[in-house]
Amino acid sequence: MIQNVVITGVADGMGRHVAQMLAAAGHSVAGFDVDSQGIASLKNELGKIGGDHLLETIDIVDRPAITRFRDKVLSKFGHVDTVLSNVGIGFFSPFEEANLEKALKCLEINVIGAAAIFQAFLTSMRERRKGKLIAMSSLVGRIPFPFESIYSASKFAITGMVLSLKYEVEPFGIQIALIEPAQVSTTFAAKIHVLPPENSVYRDRVRRFIERDDELIKTAPTPPVAARKIVKVIEAKKPPLFNQIDFMSSFFLWLNQFLPRAMRDTILVNHMRIKV
Repeated sequence: MIQNVVITGVADGMGRHVAQMLAAAGHSVAGFDVDSQGIASLKNELGKIGGDHLLETIDIVDRPAITRFRDKVLSKFGHVDTVLSNVGIGFFSPFEEANLEKALKCLEINVIGAAAIFQAFLTSMRERRKGKLIAMSSLVGRIPFPFESIYSASKFAITGMVLSLKYEVEPFGIQIALIEPAQVSTTFAAKIHVLPPENSVYRDRVRRFIERDDELIKTAPTPPVAARKIVKVIEAKKPPLFNQIDFMSSFFLWLNQFLPRAMRDTILVNHMRIKV
């Protein structure tokens, strides 16, 4: 079935590839991103692919702009079938040394950003008694990783918000799904991986964590591979609630269900090579 799909964080990475794949499959795509150059180049690409699209430069924290965007989308397409909340930023720091003002920005973008785009289109979906709300969470939305406390908090919040929302909207025919990648081979992590100061008691373990993460990224799924799996969730008649991109996510989540916490913690610490 051909759909009208809204995507946030569409200018780069997985969001961009999802938009391209959806357009190539005949779906209509509406989306926005704060990256104006990325939006401009994606407009050109989607124009060449064909199909209907509406792309704008919007900051996810600008709620009035999101409302205006919603009105334009509904005016142009009549309705929206699926909303993919893909926008997000990373946050990496020992908790003791975390800049809480930057942490607040991370939570605002990652959590309230998802809430804002879902809320914008929820009323029209409820009235049609049909639609899908899909949120980009993470492996760390259920299994916290060291030095990612703020980012983990944002993804735990997204997971909790969506699981709670599920009870509220399912009676109106609205389906809910979460995407939970562990790692995707992008520059996302490299942009936030910064060593603490020389005098930090966490510096050595953070260095080992970064080195290990850099190793893992080399064999992680690429954005097109991840995007294909996301498109399958969008196109599914009844998508699963939890959707992993890669084997690592599925494996760790499986372990998380059955192993004692002490054993799970040991595996994680050894896997990331940060044992004291």
